[in-house]
Amino acid sequence: MNKAELVSAMAKTAGITRGQAEKALNCMQDCVVDAIRKGEKVTLVGFGTFSTVQRRARTGRNPQTGAEIRIPAKKVPKFAPGIQLRDAATKGRARKK
Repeated sequence: MNKAELVSAMAKTAGITRGQAEKALNCMQDCVVDAIRKGEKVTLVGFGTFSTVQRRARTGRNPQTGAEIRIPAKKVPKFAPGIQLRDAATKGRARKK
């Protein structure tokens, strides 16, 4: 499913226009990005948690030359799925509350 298909599904499920659904999705994305940028966690119970983690500096290899290179430490976004999402992926359906 791509973004356009998700917007259509959201509009149909919520009984709103595609424009309203796209605006809601874009707002959700912007809010998550802003929170992550500030170092905050975003937890959607049952769906999952968006957060950041610090990766340590490490040594890697250039695949073309085989030379060792230093990969610097950095913060990266992380998503941890919630129980309902995990169940839906493993069992093909979401758990009812």
